[in-house]
Amino acid sequence: MLFEDTYRSIEKPAEGIFRDRGSKFLAYAFPVNTENELKNILSQLKADHPKANHHCYALRLGIDRSVFRINDDGEPSGTAGRPILNTLLSRDLTNIVVIVVRYFGGTLLGVPGLINAYKSATEEALKQAVIIEKTVNDIYTFDFDYLQMNEVMKIIKDDNLTIINQVFDNNCSIQVSIRKIQVNQTLAKLSKLNAVVKYDYTL
Repeated sequence: MLFEDTYRSIEKPAEGIFRDRGSKFLAYAFPVNTENELKNILSQLKADHPKANHHCYALRLGIDRSVFRINDDGEPSGTAGRPILNTLLSRDLTNIVVIVVRYFGGTLLGVPGLINAYKSATEEALKQAVIIEKTVNDIYTFDFDYLQMNEVMKIIKDDNLTIINQVFDNNCSIQVSIRKIQVNQTLAKLSKLNAVVKYDYTL
């Protein structure tokens, strides 16, 4: 198959903890779809842990897993964000951010110790997470005449589409989620009804 239309992520937020020589590393994993979500999550964790020494993270986005961000937040370069990201890479997870909050325990851990700590904290959070396989879906809106309602709803049912939004009036409009590999098949059926179809975005 030329196009891979599934990816692995986590179902809901998860937490883990790792301790080493007095330092405490609290890992928080969140499913995300956009980079903007990171700002709100990070702000909330900083508010929840105002006395923590570091808030380091790795973000991975995109169906092709090509987008990532890492931040060491004052730790020696390469000792925090990169180990977190490498753990996500090894699990083949995307659309996820892991933020590790560190409370310094008074003893320096050194570069190997820090790399191990941030990696281990991330692994602990992922152990608690529910890993799910998701499909890549295109979101479409189509407009049609009220008299075509039954035919349109039959296509939605037969193709197992998820309705996101709908407006039923003399002129009707439905927004649906269509799995990437079945888009052409579904749109061909809708075109026979002369429905006006508009692509919205990919999820």
